[in-house]
Amino acid sequence: MIRALYTAASGMSAQQTNLDTIANNLANSATAGFRQRQVQFEDMIYQNLITPGSAQTQQTLSAGLQVGLGTKSAASEVIMTQGDFNQTGNTLDIAIQGAGFFQVSKPDGTIAYTRAGNFHMNNQGTIVTADGDTILPAITVPSNATSITISQYGVVTATLPGQTNPAQLGTMQLATFANPGGLNSVGSNLLEQTASSGNPITDAPGGTSGMGTLQQGYLENSNVDVTAEFVQMILAQRAYESNSKVIHVADDMYSQINGLVR
Repeated sequence: MIRALYTAASGMSAQQTNLDTIANNLANSATAGFRQRQVQFEDMIYQNLITPGSAQTQQTLSAGLQVGLGTKSAASEVIMTQGDFNQTGNTLDIAIQGAGFFQVSKPDGTIAYTRAGNFHMNNQGTIVTADGDTILPAITVPSNATSITISQYGVVTATLPGQTNPAQLGTMQLATFANPGGLNSVGSNLLEQTASSGNPITDAPGGTSGMGTLQQGYLENSNVDVTAEFVQMILAQRAYESNSKVIHVADDMYSQINGLVR
């Protein structure tokens, strides 16, 4: 019975982590470019009461008697499915159709990556994120520009007074990873490279390395399916309740055993 108590407690702990992840997904269901996470579980060590394959007689082998000691949260995987597009009409709202991340220079000089394309201009005319971090490669828009156009291949042009042809300001680049699910979420819609994700591969949108293309005037919504998350929340609740019931039953059986010696 003691073993059942600890096993059921491990199930409750794992489902709490699962519920925490579901709550974060739902909280970010309206966050531009957000990528949902999914908890993966694995069973824990087994106690061998009879080792499988041990000899029962000279002619027979035992199927074994193993008792599992519960479960644990093994990983929290980032789901990289494409989110729906929301047309905003804003000049500096940009969505990525396909693979790739925008590159962001953080204040400490490190590079982070994001799918959130709700950009702005700072007081120098440089294109930045909502938090003021510079998009790489840095592109500065002249203060007298009357319009800005960003092509699906990342070419940024601006119409300037007195000029017939638009002036090219630069070309946006995207980054991809061998395992984007291995990126580390650090908040503010940013992800960072890890040993699991591998090194970034950078190229212009629509390039030969499999980058997606850009859509100006659109934002990519979160890829969280609210209905599916509610289903997962109910399943997590039922699993938590079941493990809680096991603890009550095991405790009751243990109490009965203790009562025998009185």
